Amino acid sequence: MAKASRARPKARSQAVAPASADHVAPTPLAPINGRAVDAVPAALDRLIHERLRLGIVSALAVNDVLSFNELKTLMQTTDGNLSVHARKLEDARYITCTKTFEGRVPHTQYSLTTTGRSALARYLDHMEALIRATRER
Repeated sequence: MAKASRARPKARSQAVAPASADHVAPTPLAPINGRAVDAVPAALDRLIHERLRLGIVSALAVNDVLSFNELKTLMQTTDGNLSVHARKLEDARYITCTKTFEGRVPHTQYSLTTTGRSALARYLDHMEALIRATRER
């Protein structure tokens, strides 16, 4: 008897469906806090949208400086997980990391940059506009 082939099916191309007669145009987003929102909403900032990174940026928005251990406790996460996500935010220049030693003990502190604060404000404006547009439907 011949074995059945277990070849994976080919991926389907994702063609854009043509607009139908009952297609509804997206609802424009209303201004938030006196600031205009783009007529066509941009994609969410995926860097901030991830749960742990949003938590880090939010915590730093209301605290001038937080230590690694303070962030780890606030976020209820592991050392490795926190350091990976903090590094991504640092690479994007959303946060700064200052490492010092107190005696022989390393001490790491994080703070939010102006770029990070602006990115968080844009993210929050975008989310508020999406919530408002959803509630108005």
